Amino acid sequence: MPPGEYCSDLTEGITNPADLPKPRVVQRQRSFTHRPCPQCGRQAPRDKTFTRTLHELGDLKLSLPKDIELTYSQHHCCKCHKYFNADCSQIAPPKSHYTHRVIRLAVRLVVEDGLPYQTASWHLWRDHRVFVPYATIQNWVEAAGKKKPR
Repeated sequence: MPPGEYCSDLTEGITNPADLPKPRVVQRQRSFTHRPCPQCGRQAPRDKTFTRTLHELGDLKLSLPKDIELTYSQHHCCKCHKYFNADCSQIAPPKSHYTHRVIRLAVRLVVEDGLPYQTASWHLWRDHRVFVPYATIQNWVEAAGKKKPR
């Protein structure tokens, strides 16, 4: 294909997220044998491991979404009887399905560029191959502060 030739988006018109292309999965580990207890500081052994899927900015060369399969450890402190997870906050907020990079970009599109929520959602899919419902973007923007007036 020569440079500048128009190439339509094969996913345009898809309304069901289940019909979107399957993502490329990348494995990440935050599993440790021992971690210091946040309450008493004593080394706590690993009790279990869990896996969590996070949506990340996609691969534009392959035109595929990208997911991170994060394996992390849960630890139990025998002294204070506290369970806690290995810290994964560098990658994503607790209980979030999206990485910090996706959240920052979505909020920036709405707040700095002034895009409406639905347009920002489409922009994230078209240019970054990550599907984020517009209501989720609205929640992030409201949590971050107020939208700039036009």
